[in-house]
Amino acid sequence: MSKKKKKRILIVEDEADLRDTLKFNFKEQGYKVSTAANGRVGLEKARTKKPDLIILDLMLPEMDGLTVIRTLRQESDVPVLMLTARSSEIDKIVGLENGADDYLTKPFSLGELLARVRALLRRADRMSTRNVLTSGPIELDLVSRRAMLHNQLLELSPKEFSLLAELMRYERAVLSRDLLLTQVWGYDFIGDTRTVDVHIRWLREKIEEDPSHPVMIQTVRGIGYRFEGPSVDAEQDDDE
Repeated sequence: MSKKKKKRILIVEDEADLRDTLKFNFKEQGYKVSTAANGRVGLEKARTKKPDLIILDLMLPEMDGLTVIRTLRQESDVPVLMLTARSSEIDKIVGLENGADDYLTKPFSLGELLARVRALLRRADRMSTRNVLTSGPIELDLVSRRAMLHNQLLELSPKEFSLLAELMRYERAVLSRDLLLTQVWGYDFIGDTRTVDVHIRWLREKIEEDPSHPVMIQTVRGIGYRFEGPSVDAEQDDDE
């Protein structure tokens, strides 16, 4: 019987006592753990260690947490839980909109941190349950995270890919903005939902024939979005 592979956690935190405490407790919970004391080393270890999840402090020497995650999101969709001593809503929004999947304000309980980490890892595992999603000219390989449009490679950011995958999983169902935030960004969002609208607009610019008159991703006013896939008429027009 094969032994279940341990998940690796990367902790990027400049407070030595907190870093060591988190390392000890995550190892006690059965995780492999890597650590970094500044943003530059954290980014290097994210690239070399290929962690399953990153715990990232917002305020770091050499390279701050926002710079780390913005750089990382060009390369990877690894779940990131941000830590910060700041408690204002705008700081939370900035962190999440730059690619964080969840957010915890210091001081926090170890129990809550462990619960959030487990939830993010479960969500990441669910995302890879089905291997390929196909609708008309679009094909998403959920393992390699490669997107194809009309058999041509489609360049999507990690969040664009995850958002399109979520819409395609529930084709023709109406998905609210709050649900999309929870499933794709991984947190219960209270307040402005513009981040979903912005990513939908970017997706439409990449997959729609006419982004100003979308066919595949339709807006359901006052609720959210529905993925219709290509219409029959649109496919006939392409053939003519």
